[in-house]
Amino acid sequence: MTTGRRRHTAQNPTGGAVRIIGGRWRGRRVPVADARGLRPTADRVRETLFNWLQADIAGARCLDLFAGSGALGLEALSRGAAHCTFVDSNSEVLRGVSSALATLEGSDRALCQAQTAERFIAGCVEPFDLVFLDPPFSDDLLVATCRQLHDSPALAGHSLVYIESAQSAVTLDLPLAWQPLRQKRAGAVHYALYRCTTGG
Repeated sequence: MTTGRRRHTAQNPTGGAVRIIGGRWRGRRVPVADARGLRPTADRVRETLFNWLQADIAGARCLDLFAGSGALGLEALSRGAAHCTFVDSNSEVLRGVSSALATLEGSDRALCQAQTAERFIAGCVEPFDLVFLDPPFSDDLLVATCRQLHDSPALAGHSLVYIESAQSAVTLDLPLAWQPLRQKRAGAVHYALYRCTTGG
């Protein structure tokens, strides 16, 4: 099963590359693997998200689950995150992220793990400050992954979780202890930011 960023279309609308929109690598374009359904988070959504995160991103330890193109994790590193772990079960897609990191000279602040999100979370022993969670819309993985995250050491009381989904955040059965901070919609994509008031 591929856990890259699948959406409703089969073609990649980015033209084979994703543009980093802020920070140290601002304006740099990195290749995106030619994988069916792969569609990085749109520029306008990333810009809004990182405006939300501007006070929290510096020095953060990040986790980009269902990493796909790695657009969210790369943006975080560009803007001063201390480290990002990229997880995707599609090893070809993840090699693209690794290559992008090498090109940007950011490999020393990153780790790429070719495995399912479920398996990765099960093996976590330390919390992340910020988790990007954008599973394939068609695979219905979001709620189950959120619950697994909440019950694992991957989250602590200070952790932030960003989610993208095909449904409004208010309709999702997320852990009750997750405090909604921000939410918005861009076309068919709903996105929201939560703080975990408990965790682990």
